[in-house]
Amino acid sequence: MRTIFDYHFRADTHPKKVNLGVGAYRTDEGVPWVLPVVSKIEKELANDASLNHEYLPINGLPEFCDAAAKLALGDDSTALKEGRAGGVQALSGTGALRLSAEFLFRYFGGEATTIFYSKPTWGNHLDIYKAAGFTKLEPYTYWDNETKAANIEKFISGLCFTVF
Repeated sequence: MRTIFDYHFRADTHPKKVNLGVGAYRTDEGVPWVLPVVSKIEKELANDASLNHEYLPINGLPEFCDAAAKLALGDDSTALKEGRAGGVQALSGTGALRLSAEFLFRYFGGEATTIFYSKPTWGNHLDIYKAAGFTKLEPYTYWDNETKAANIEKFISGLCFTVF
């Protein structure tokens, strides 16, 4: 699936451009490019017999989840100190979105059945929310196609108008 970002990336002639629209680095031919450091570490991990290859707990590696929560909320977070926040590990952004959609619908679906999604977005994002049970999906805009940049005013006014 091509997005608006793909077309702008291809049209950009800057020699040091990087396409982060998919969350992956790509070559000029559009195929994934693996960072050399990633290839190096993959080889080291594959050859390290001391590593534990046991399955992770259902919520993921606890140390990773704790570190991610501290990174997102801050070391001094009241919610973390009071044990009211935590996290789970997911495979990819799409996997995380699926987990969050299931969580939101299961615990708040009866009260909040509307999901607001960014426009533009990836096509599978809407399917993920529908599969979780949400029936009302409302777009908000953040992208200005004329300036090829985020439009913060449009973003805030769209959300504020929609919510209030």
